[in-house]
Amino acid sequence: MKILGRLLSLLVVSVFIVSCGGDYRKLAQGEFGHATVIMDSTQWDSQTANAIRSTYGGSIETLPQPEPRLSLEFRDFKSNEELEQLKKRKNIIIATPINSNSNVADFVRALLSDSLEQNVRDGQSFAFPFEDRWYRDQYSVILTSTSDSALARKIRNAEERLAESILDKELRRWEYEVYERGRRVELEQDSLWDKYGWKIGIQHDWFINVDTSWTDDDHRNHFLTMRRNLPDNRRWFWIWWKEGVADISYLDKDWINAKRDSLMKVFIRGTREESYLTTEYRRQVESESFEYRGDLAYETLGTWRMTNDAMGGPFVNLTVYDDETNRLFIMEFGQFAPRYHKRRFVRQFRAMIRTFQSDSTWNKSNPMATN
Repeated sequence: MKILGRLLSLLVVSVFIVSCGGDYRKLAQGEFGHATVIMDSTQWDSQTANAIRSTYGGSIETLPQPEPRLSLEFRDFKSNEELEQLKKRKNIIIATPINSNSNVADFVRALLSDSLEQNVRDGQSFAFPFEDRWYRDQYSVILTSTSDSALARKIRNAEERLAESILDKELRRWEYEVYERGRRVELEQDSLWDKYGWKIGIQHDWFINVDTSWTDDDHRNHFLTMRRNLPDNRRWFWIWWKEGVADISYLDKDWINAKRDSLMKVFIRGTREESYLTTEYRRQVESESFEYRGDLAYETLGTWRMTNDAMGGPFVNLTVYDDETNRLFIMEFGQFAPRYHKRRFVRQFRAMIRTFQSDSTWNKSNPMATN
């Protein structure tokens, strides 16, 4: 079947549009958290297909009820028209052995240059991610190797890197989506940046709820909360920070979780006597260290529970140490919304928390920074 006659010319048109100083193409279609897997239908039960299911569709265990990383839809095409419809999707995974006799393999060979195709045949490369190839706000990746078993093995070995690549695009989408209807820049600047030397993106309908400080061991401690109250979807944010932290040798995931629990016991309380938020350690809690805007940071994901009450939900925590100002920050988004699936909200929180910035010029010569 001759269905690739227009492919090369279409690719040339795509490159021309992007290079003309403005991208006027339409937005890619589809929901956040969904991906279309373009594979030959005879390979949907192959080792490669199963590796894709476990890598991109693997379960997120840090939610109250596990949900897949991505909801996957496997599709094949038999005409140029069908292919053009698939190319409109927001997230696209194109997978095939490079030597396969199929429309998908013909498509992949048309997309890859001769040198990249040779790298695949030599076993040097197998994954080729790209953004906005056919439509705006689009993520696509080609996965190909010399055989089904070889490709499946490479996908499984690179699971974390492949999943993080598409998740990074999802978080950038969520950041735009969350703040599209408005961001309280004046509150970020006046109440946070100018007053405390840090800020975080605040949605249009969030408000500051608690703002307190105290001195402990001759160092200033601060605690601030914000909330967004909806009838059946309560969300909150809290941040604790400490001035004059010169030594962080104790900083690890166990210390962070213990500190989180001690703070929530005091400040994040329920309506019943002696009820407060605490980490649900009977479910998986994951923590990963990384460099955030040049600083040491930990992201912690998991679920919380309310003591003496039947309540629980997800949380997203970011801990950041600013070594230029000797300040330690612990911040967290949480949610109680039993009627909703949680994956999309957790990704919103992960996008929002990454808007946090610390003023590296903040020091003890600033009146607000003195103990």
